[in-house]
Amino acid sequence: MKNKKKPFKIERLFFSLVNNVLIFLYLSIKFSMKKSIILNSNQLKITIERLACQLIEKHDDFSNTILVGLQPRGKYLCKKIVEILKFEYNIDNLKYGLLDITFYRDDFRRNEKILEPSKTDFMSVENKNIVFIDDVLFTGRTVRAALTAIESFGRPKSIELLILIDRRFSRELPIQPDYKGLQVDVYNNQKVLVEWSDESKNEYAYITTINNYE
Repeated sequence: MKNKKKPFKIERLFFSLVNNVLIFLYLSIKFSMKKSIILNSNQLKITIERLACQLIEKHDDFSNTILVGLQPRGKYLCKKIVEILKFEYNIDNLKYGLLDITFYRDDFRRNEKILEPSKTDFMSVENKNIVFIDDVLFTGRTVRAALTAIESFGRPKSIELLILIDRRFSRELPIQPDYKGLQVDVYNNQKVLVEWSDESKNEYAYITTINNYE
């Protein structure tokens, strides 16, 4: 019996550590957000170029049009479209800006976090054709807030909505896009996001699902 080996303490600690790591990895995978790419970098670039071309068909030389990126996410798409119109189609007389709708949302008082407004940067919209630009259309409440916010800068002649991705069955208000890059159907526990980057090759759109319903 004296020759019977007892497990070393260090071995027990090692196996305990391995067990804890495996449990951590399992929980991390279970509760992590699964990502499904719906537009890769090349597809995203093509989609944005198509949207820019559709704007040209409707607004010609843009002499009476202002492109308005809705803060915070719409500014990236607006910038991309402006660059295409300027440098690929030589439209020089292009007016554009950014609109912050933080304190025009109907739910901002319910937010527990302290809200910080984004930058608003453009001119009077009196009797101008306005094109709101945002990356994802969800409930429609951001656009509703933008319709209220724009009134501070005049009375537009018309207002259109350009969206990169339309969540078709997620609307809470009767708002529909005039221009859309892609239309998707998703569940309530899914999010549609666009990863913007300084390098176009690293940009893509995706759907995430939170796996915590079991």
